[in-house]
Amino acid sequence: MNKKSQGSTEESVEPRFLIIGRVTKPHGVRGDVRVTPHTDLPERFTWLETVYVGERDPQPVAVEGVRFHGDVILLKLAGYDGRNAADALRGQWLQVPESEALPLADGEYYLYQLEGLAVFTDEGDHLGELTQVIETGANHVFVVRDHAKEILLPDTDEVILEIDFENGRMTVHLIPGLI
Repeated sequence: MNKKSQGSTEESVEPRFLIIGRVTKPHGVRGDVRVTPHTDLPERFTWLETVYVGERDPQPVAVEGVRFHGDVILLKLAGYDGRNAADALRGQWLQVPESEALPLADGEYYLYQLEGLAVFTDEGDHLGELTQVIETGANHVFVVRDHAKEILLPDTDEVILEIDFENGRMTVHLIPGLI
């Protein structure tokens, strides 16, 4: 499966924003912040004019500068002109409007698009609805809930057989010990 950014959901079925990074801490004394990218294309930060800060009710902030330091992005945002001001951004999510999402290749999808899919086994048994995607170091874990139980499914080719957005369903193969 392809790793793509998640977004905040607000009150709609699909998010209005997609997460592209998270501020970890201030960098230096001029207001720069260190950002861990949550996008397959960190270079996108170099062409951003505005980024939305915060997970709920994200607020637009102009981007004044971008530098790369290894796998970390050093970002300068307007209005955050010192270390103390930048410290207020610690832990904040950085997002872009869904309309600015990077185009996806055939077969790729954003993780948020999986939420709400009906999950069936390859034998036709209904397991429930995919309600959450947990991002782990090894692979994603899909949380499937019905009224009585919760099932955790690893996002592996052995388990996830088909994702059918057109019909709103996912087909899985339950390997021994999974349930």
